[in-house]
Amino acid sequence: MNNDIRSSSPSSLAHLIGQTRVIDQVTVALDACQMDGKIFDHSLLTGGPGLGKTALAQVIASEMASDFHEVLGQSITTPSDLNAVLLSARDKSIVFIDEAHELKKEYQTALYLALDKRKVIVSGGKSPKSIALADFTLLLATTDEHCLLQPLRDRMRLTLRYEYYSDDELFTLCKQRALSLGWSVENTIFPLIAIRSRGTPRIVIRLLQSCHRVCRSEGEHHIVPDHLFRACELEGIDHLGLDVTEQKYLEIVSNGATRLNVVASLLGLPTRTVSNVTESFLIRSGLITKDDQGKRILTQSGQDHLSELRTNSV
Repeated sequence: MNNDIRSSSPSSLAHLIGQTRVIDQVTVALDACQMDGKIFDHSLLTGGPGLGKTALAQVIASEMASDFHEVLGQSITTPSDLNAVLLSARDKSIVFIDEAHELKKEYQTALYLALDKRKVIVSGGKSPKSIALADFTLLLATTDEHCLLQPLRDRMRLTLRYEYYSDDELFTLCKQRALSLGWSVENTIFPLIAIRSRGTPRIVIRLLQSCHRVCRSEGEHHIVPDHLFRACELEGIDHLGLDVTEQKYLEIVSNGATRLNVVASLLGLPTRTVSNVTESFLIRSGLITKDDQGKRILTQSGQDHLSELRTNSV
């Protein structure tokens, strides 16, 4: 039994589940560049966190039989950091910058200028030196494409937009990952994990790992729904996948229309965190909405879910 869930990552397009439009775009681009003997087009991968953008970047490198160089946008803090990333690439390499929206504007500008001129300027010695860049592919992944400068976005020849997954797709993904790991899992657990995973493969994999952890802690080898229920109990996750903070949010707005700053204060979190993180799934799942004044309101679905939570806690 393989206990490392990360070791079973997909290695080809055929192993990827969901994101049909994105996969079709990549398939056409791969076929075209392989027929013409060219590099894969510079591409922007955009969408929510945990949807598989990094996995796709690795698959593209695998399909192209190319070197893969990965770096986080926030780790590029000096011009030399950026130059080091670009100069590390060889012809046909894939350079993948994750969380590209964290790149400072001046480095975004330097990046698209480097792509245009196919060279970088390196300071040092008596005078700056111009060094030619290899013919590589740049992949940028972001959860907020509008934080990237328009000229940089314009240099990306492909824009691959990720959507949240359906429960059926997550069911298939979860089952695929368990089989690839050689884990013994009761089939009824897969839809239960899928519905708690908020349309996000990263959460599917984390919950599957949590189930395995509980299973092994009890000295067992066969994962069953009770292991999932115990894992969710330990993490404070309800049957829709809401965590403790989100459940508390629903309690706060259940008293009537509530302003964001009030919700944030009662949660003890910055308003930006509540707006960008806590509210994201609650709004997407239709549990809360906003009135004309921007106040947060519990929907009928939210009221029903909260009632169910209260009933189960008694």
